[in-house]
Amino acid sequence: AFAGCTNYPNGEEELALMAKELLERKYIVVAAGCASMSIGMWKDEDGKTLYDKYPGEFKAGGLINLGPCLSNCHVSGAAIKIANIFAKLPLEGNFAQVADYILNRVGAVGVAWGAMSQKAVAIATGFNRWGIPLIVGPHAIKYRRLYLSDGEDFQVYDRKGKKVMEIDPTPEHLITAAENFKECLCTIAKLCMRPNDISKGRSMKVYHYVTLYEKYFNCMPPDLEKFIRTEKDIPFMLKDKIVEYLKEKGWKPRKEIPQEPTLLY
Repeated sequence: AFAGCTNYPNGEEELALMAKELLERKYIVVAAGCASMSIGMWKDEDGKTLYDKYPGEFKAGGLINLGPCLSNCHVSGAAIKIANIFAKLPLEGNFAQVADYILNRVGAVGVAWGAMSQKAVAIATGFNRWGIPLIVGPHAIKYRRLYLSDGEDFQVYDRKGKKVMEIDPTPEHLITAAENFKECLCTIAKLCMRPNDISKGRSMKVYHYVTLYEKYFNCMPPDLEKFIRTEKDIPFMLKDKIVEYLKEKGWKPRKEIPQEPTLLY
């Protein structure tokens, strides 16, 4: 989800290029406020905007213009509905339970690339309260507040196994800053990972994380070993190079993965 103001480090084109890259990879992309207008200002060689090229539907490869800045609430609303539909969680008097579900299961990420107003930081904080991580542009470090982890293993309670266990650090941060749009794209792919990912879903996320890093930085992600829990998480198309990388890092598969992770225990 792209939101926030137009205080971009290098103009609105980078925002459109990020959206274009994600759409080509079949991500669901939504935008609101100034970000949605910035995306619409960019045109390709044929004079078409991304709104012309991609369907305005909430499905893989879809691009949705949510409307004005305050329509950001529809992003968190969609995540809340997932908890309501799939987990049958009631939508009254259980904020923490819904946020816990989103944090551990729903791979949503917000991007406020040009944030500069107090309203923008309030939107970011609102996303965080619902368990949705957010990436801000380099100027936004002037807010002087980032929610960063140390990159080490997290602890969750597995309801099914009825015990506390250590897991991979996903999502690694709640608010983090990216120096440029290339770093932002790679961070988006990384922050989409969740503790409850099944192996097929995690392998797809790893695929995008690795290929984005190779495309823009010409190397493997330096922290990839943290996010591969077992060999089943390795995408088939990249298996040889990732296995070689993991051997160099001394990687070992995790003995157990939580089936129903939660922070509420």
